[in-house]
Amino acid sequence: MKVVLVSAVALVDRDGRVLLAQRPPGKSMAGLWEFPGGKVEPGETPEAALIRELEEELGIGTWESCLAPLTFASHAYDGFHLLMPLFACRKWDGIPQAREGQTLEWADPKRLRDYPMPPADIPLIPILRDWL
Repeated sequence: MKVVLVSAVALVDRDGRVLLAQRPPGKSMAGLWEFPGGKVEPGETPEAALIRELEEELGIGTWESCLAPLTFASHAYDGFHLLMPLFACRKWDGIPQAREGQTLEWADPKRLRDYPMPPADIPLIPILRDWL
């Protein structure tokens, strides 16, 4: 089975809220909420992929030193296995903006279960909630 490496981030604002992005219509799992991030390209580290994806998807910049490894997801989907490190980030330049048709929302960590998420993201919720 093919393993797909995707890097994700829990952006945490000054109020302790976490940024979620809703997958836009036309994408797989459209309408579900997820942590921002994306696929790690060949030759990229998970951190470098996340810095690139945050610029592309949200128009913000951050640094590897601001990405704290928090946990990871490992989930079997039909046709591939997802391995997704989740980083926490509290410092970035710019204001996150939806650049790829997604909807963004700052969520209270205690309410993360209120957002329908892809199966791989759901086990991350209690870890993130306890960490914050």
